Amino acid sequence: MSQNAEIAAVLDEIADYYEATGDDYRPQTYRRAANSVRDHPDPVEDLAEEGVDAVTQLDAVGDSIGEKIVEYVRTGSVEKLEDLREDLPVEMAELQRVEGVGPKTIKKLYDALGVTDLDDLEAAAENHEIRELDGFGAKSEENIRNHIEFARSVQGRQRLGDGRPVAEEVEETVLGFDAVDRAEVAGSTRRWRETIGDVDVLASSDDGDAVAESLEDWERVDEVIESGETKTSVRVAGLRVDVRVVVDDEFGSALQYFTGSKDHNITLRNYAIDQGKKVNEYGVFDVRRSGAPAVQSEADASDDVSDVDDPDSGQRVGDLLASKTEEAVYDALGLPFVPPELREDRGEVQAAAADALPDLVNEPDVRGDLHTHTDWSDGDDSLETMLDAAESRGFDYYAVTDHAEGPGVFGDSGLSDDDLREQFEVVRDAADDYDFTVFTGVEANVAADGTVGDVSDDVLAAADLVVASPHSGLGDDGGDQTDRLVRAVEHPSVDILGHPSGRLINDRPAMEFDASELAAAAADADTALEVNANPARLDLWGSAVQAAVDAGATVAIDTDAHSPVEFDHVTYGVHTAMRGWAEPADVLNTWTVDDVQAFLH
Repeated sequence: MSQNAEIAAVLDEIADYYEATGDDYRPQTYRRAANSVRDHPDPVEDLAEEGVDAVTQLDAVGDSIGEKIVEYVRTGSVEKLEDLREDLPVEMAELQRVEGVGPKTIKKLYDALGVTDLDDLEAAAENHEIRELDGFGAKSEENIRNHIEFARSVQGRQRLGDGRPVAEEVEETVLGFDAVDRAEVAGSTRRWRETIGDVDVLASSDDGDAVAESLEDWERVDEVIESGETKTSVRVAGLRVDVRVVVDDEFGSALQYFTGSKDHNITLRNYAIDQGKKVNEYGVFDVRRSGAPAVQSEADASDDVSDVDDPDSGQRVGDLLASKTEEAVYDALGLPFVPPELREDRGEVQAAAADALPDLVNEPDVRGDLHTHTDWSDGDDSLETMLDAAESRGFDYYAVTDHAEGPGVFGDSGLSDDDLREQFEVVRDAADDYDFTVFTGVEANVAADGTVGDVSDDVLAAADLVVASPHSGLGDDGGDQTDRLVRAVEHPSVDILGHPSGRLINDRPAMEFDASELAAAAADADTALEVNANPARLDLWGSAVQAAVDAGATVAIDTDAHSPVEFDHVTYGVHTAMRGWAEPADVLNTWTVDDVQAFLH
């Protein structure tokens, strides 16, 4: 795994500080460089080890930024960023999670009111101090105040897309330790939950001290938080990483236990109790002949491994039935293996008992991508580059769905009706050079009233595929948005409702809507509901996907790719669909091209 995302985040933070000072040029320069680093297919740290000249081979990376990348890779910090933080000592990322608060606003609030964090911001809003500043008013102050709770709710949790690569890197590293037999990611990261707390990795070894020593010596460790024979905690890329060590014979039961969720484990324990059995991190035990009580504690716990501890879990009482593998743990309870993505206590134990678990969709089932962008609108690469990348991935079909003009579209990148007509012809001509089906398409905006705006009906009808997505009026005024979304899926030209809630994880809350009502409407209209695979969105999410599946609606796993590297996001979309119990038949882009064409309006 590479440090690309980590390096890009540093460049983005520098851009934020420059933007706060009113610099008109450098923020864009650093953000373009950050995107280039983030999208680079190989580890940028390898280039950094070669020196500045190697790093500046990247698009949008000049000497000055290249020097900072090399400095960060070699030292773990950037002196210029530390100076910027000292000049403006604020919690930049934390404050920007408040809707309507950007770097320039943060600078104004710091200079005028001394606001450095969410507590300061809340106090200023409650004391009506913000409305007195130039450029603000009562409405903007109230908007800030209303969004502080959301900003607080995501503190301490990272997007899955940021944490999962770190977790996989830790797993791979720990597996390479001489003292380790097995290792695997655990906790909410293994369940592919959209946000995670700490990164949790379980290892089996007979020498926990040796594991701890090897982990502490790893060059990627920024800080050792605690070290011990059974658990060592370190900080890597800004994330706390907990590595737990168990004996190999108990690896399976420990992995099941530390994967969670808490609610799944409680239901599983109660299921075991009904059989006269006990299940904990040490194994499955038959306690009927031991005289030990079967009832177990349901201690408070969160979704993360570090918080699942149960004061009663440490008992090895009764005849051991299974412990070495997870499959054996579930089998000892008379259940088939329950995939980690399903372990949220949404009926999976009952379904397992009835032999009714879904045959979940997997990444190889996905035959194409039905929501992508090119540099005709806000994409990073040309049509030909995107088509070449689609061909190299072995797609059976592919849709070009650049933005139509309208509110909420990045900059002025949206296409007019005439632009779209021209692009349809260009796409059809380009498609002749490829052996897979290329659909012409458009991503249109779902207006606040549910209309599909800023594209004429004849252009919508001329497209092979229409994605309609909310980009504006994203629930800032509050209230239920179900009617808006239902109206969009009922539009006769709309094939897919894109990123239905409009959320940006940790940055913008989801619009409020009734997932079951929307799913029923989509099923009736034969309109697919998107699982947007971008890790910043994952929209729809697991429980909403499950509502769609239950209603008989079709879902589409799309990457919303703006560059070829973003096709890799499909992994996150597939696992999110798995969390919603989706089978291949439920997912539009696992179908044959003939079946997809028959589905399109």
